Amino acid sequence: MSSSRKTLLAYYRDLHRRYGPQRWWPADTPFEVMVGAILTQNTAWTNVEKAIAALKTFGLLDPNRILETDEETLGLAIRPAGTFRVKARRLRAFVRWFVDRGADLRKIRALGRPKLREELLGIPGIGRETADSILLYAFDLPTFVVDRYAWRVLTRHALVPEDAGYDEMKELFEESLGPDRKLFNEFHALIVKVGKEHCRTTARCEGCPLEARLPGR
Repeated sequence: MSSSRKTLLAYYRDLHRRYGPQRWWPADTPFEVMVGAILTQNTAWTNVEKAIAALKTFGLLDPNRILETDEETLGLAIRPAGTFRVKARRLRAFVRWFVDRGADLRKIRALGRPKLREELLGIPGIGRETADSILLYAFDLPTFVVDRYAWRVLTRHALVPEDAGYDEMKELFEESLGPDRKLFNEFHALIVKVGKEHCRTTARCEGCPLEARLPGR
């Protein structure tokens, strides 16, 4: 077992021991996961929940209904998620791709992870984190999602340099842990949990389940 694999699994065990299963991503359908992945850009999940609840109330959590709805009206429905005009445009662009692909999860998934990720990244407003969230949580494909919490944990624990980019951090997890979808799912969710509680902009290390693993401790 490589040293990086042993280290990451030790971090995973510490987090899982403290927090238990996270059962993430919270959604009723894969399509809801996709919508949530777009709406959660630069906002708190509590705001996304309000926006998704509004979409459900107005019967808009449906690919065809979204395409039939003009951006202004759609924006009003997702307003709680912030930057609603931009997100309405991004959401419609994504849904157009999804419908053009037949809105068939099984057939789209059969494209394979590299091709599907390439297509997602070609949709306006879909960046790497959003694309990987959709791949992992909606299509059940083994790809690791890197976010600001992962960057904080990895850099503060000297597992990657401070100038490490998205791809470098993603590669660390994927090459060390192998293509393990369930592990990637739970590990990312646990990192989000510890990030919200402890690894904030200003670190709150006291009482953190990873405190003993900080360099110099």
